[in-house]
Amino acid sequence: MTGQEVSPSFRLVYVPGVMPDKWVRIWNERLPDVPLALTQAPPGAAEERLLSRDADAGLVRLPVDRTVLSAIPLYTEQTVVVVPRDHLVTAADEVSVDDLADDIVLHPLDDVLAWEALPGRPALERPATTADAVELVAAGIGVLVVPLSLARLHHRKDLTHRPLTDAPASSVALAWPEDAHTDRVEDFIGIVRGRTVNSTRGRKQPAAQEKDRRTGQDRADRQRRAGAPAGGSRRGSTGGSRRKGTGGTTKDPRRGKPRRRS
Repeated sequence: MTGQEVSPSFRLVYVPGVMPDKWVRIWNERLPDVPLALTQAPPGAAEERLLSRDADAGLVRLPVDRTVLSAIPLYTEQTVVVVPRDHLVTAADEVSVDDLADDIVLHPLDDVLAWEALPGRPALERPATTADAVELVAAGIGVLVVPLSLARLHHRKDLTHRPLTDAPASSVALAWPEDAHTDRVEDFIGIVRGRTVNSTRGRKQPAAQEKDRRTGQDRADRQRRAGAPAGGSRRGSTGGSRRKGTGGTTKDPRRGKPRRRS
């Protein structure tokens, strides 16, 4: 696929915790004729959808395979520990990994944090998903360390969270297949980077091009109705004319034949 090939829609996959609503809204405003198909997938599945060309781009968690995927890091999330509301750590504004030494720290199979050494005590079994781990925290079986967005996604009234210092963090990136950097991908890159529709670094969209064409046509029509050529200003009676009775020009009306003294 080349950079000039355009599909009838733009397929965006995103991982849990990422909120693409703002970018989707801007896309719909700028490219109303190009539907944006949005799909949520677990981190591993999201990367697979990109590699199999089932998605044009994805909002994914790093790291990804940079030998086949291009990626632009967008932001890094704060890491938090999810605990019951009556847990001891709720007395502090933030906690450290050492504060969890006596706790069972659940480590779900879909964990997105790159731990060198897991904190706390391990559970007998790893929960299959983060959602399952949250249920176990609510049952008082252990605590869970996740990026802040996942704590909010799985919020429960009987649970709370605290920032966890000296813990690995998860970064979110926009990724796409390295050999499929299409015009639509470039359009979405411009949106997530905050470029305006007329940015010189982005492509001007068809809607903006049509607006510029209409504006130029309206300007030309107004000039024709006023009797002026579309490409320039009217030649007025003062433009380079000679002023009556003086013999001078508008630049210096005093120049002319000198008066005779009596």
